[in-house]
Amino acid sequence: MKSRQIIDQTKGNQALAHHNTVFSQLLKLVPRHEFETLANQHHTGRRLRKMTRWSQFVAMALSQLSGRASLRDVVSNLSAQTAKLYHLGTALVTRSSLARVNEKQPYSLYEQLAGKLLTQCQGRAPRHGFRFKNKLYSLDASTIDLCLSVFPWAKFRTTKGAVKLHVGLDHDGLLPSFMTITAGKSHDITAARALQLSKGSIVVMDRGYNDYTWYNQLNSQGVFFVTRLRRNARYRVTERRHVIKSKGLTSDQTIRLTGTKASNCPITLRRIGFKDAATRIQYYFLTNNFDLAASTIAEIYKARWQIELFFKWIKQNLKIKSFLGTSRNAVMTQIWIAICVYLLLAYLKFASQIDKSFQQILRLLQLNLFDRRELRGLLVGEPSEPLKPQLQTRLQFS
Repeated sequence: MKSRQIIDQTKGNQALAHHNTVFSQLLKLVPRHEFETLANQHHTGRRLRKMTRWSQFVAMALSQLSGRASLRDVVSNLSAQTAKLYHLGTALVTRSSLARVNEKQPYSLYEQLAGKLLTQCQGRAPRHGFRFKNKLYSLDASTIDLCLSVFPWAKFRTTKGAVKLHVGLDHDGLLPSFMTITAGKSHDITAARALQLSKGSIVVMDRGYNDYTWYNQLNSQGVFFVTRLRRNARYRVTERRHVIKSKGLTSDQTIRLTGTKASNCPITLRRIGFKDAATRIQYYFLTNNFDLAASTIAEIYKARWQIELFFKWIKQNLKIKSFLGTSRNAVMTQIWIAICVYLLLAYLKFASQIDKSFQQILRLLQLNLFDRRELRGLLVGEPSEPLKPQLQTRLQFS
C-alpha cells in the first residue's frame, strides 16, 4: 500500500514537471512575436547574443514581482530556478550583462510594450461607476526622488534629484492611459498640454493645472474639465441656480472670468460650491460642463482620489523608488517595466473576473511565482492541480 502511494506521488510529480510555472504563464500574456518585433525596432549597437531583450524583461519583471533589491539578487534568484528557465524562454544571465543592457539598450522598447498591453487591457476593462457615458480621466503627476550624487543627470534642486511621472488615469478599469516621464523640475501643465483627449471626455485635475489658455483649448476641442477654482481667482457671476443643500451643495453659478488673464479663457464657466459633511471643508469647483447635475460634478472631483491611490500603490508595491542602475536609461527602463507589470496584473484581474484587489493578486503571485500550478486556479482559489491548457488560453491576448 505504501509503495503504491509512493508510485502515485511520483507520477503526480512527473505530471506537474511538464507544466509551466505561474511566472511562465504570466509572461505568456505578452505576445512574444510582438515583443521581438519591438526589440528589433528599439535596438542600438551590436547584435545581442547571449543576453537578449527578452531575458532582460524576464529578469526585470522578476525584480518587480519579487521585490529584489539588487541585480545580483535578481540573478541569484534566477540561478536558483535553473531547471525552470526553459519555460520562461530565457537562460541564465550575468549581473554585468544585465547591467550593460539596462544602461545601453533603449528603454523605448518597454514604453511601446506598455502601450500594447494597455490596449489589451482596455478591451476587457469594466466601465466607471457613473451613469453618464463620457470617458472619465483623472490627471496628476508624482515626483520620484533620486540622490543627486548618484543620479547627476536628474538635477531637480540644489542637492536633490528627481524625475516626474505624469499619468492620465482612465476610470474604466483605473488604467494609466496616458503616461510620460519628464525631468523633476518640469511643470505639470507642460505634459498636460500634450494630451490628446477625445471629444466628450471629462478630465479632472487639481489646482496645479490651473491654466486659462488650456481651459479654453479643452473647451474648443469639446472636452469637459473639472477642477478647483483658485482662491484668488477673479470672476463675475451672471446666473445662480437652486441647489439641494442636503447633498452638501452650497452654490451653483454661471460665471465669467475677470482679471488680467481672463482674456485667455473668454468662455462661460460654471462654479459649484460644495461642503464636505465629514471634514466641514468648503470646496469650489470650476467646470465647463452645464449638463451634469451639480452633485455629480462634486462626485467626479471626489473620484480624482483614485489617481492618488494609484501612485501610492505602485510606489509601495513595485520598485520605482529604489533603482538597480544609475543611468537615465536604466531608471527609465525600470519604471516602464514596472508599468508593464501593473498592466499585466490588471489584465489578469479583468480576464479572470475575480473579486480580488491588485494587492491580493500581487501577493498570490509573489508566494507562488515558481510553483507549477494553473494560474487561473490560483487566482480563484482552487486547490493546486495539473495545468489545464484550455483554461490557460482564456488569459492570453486575443
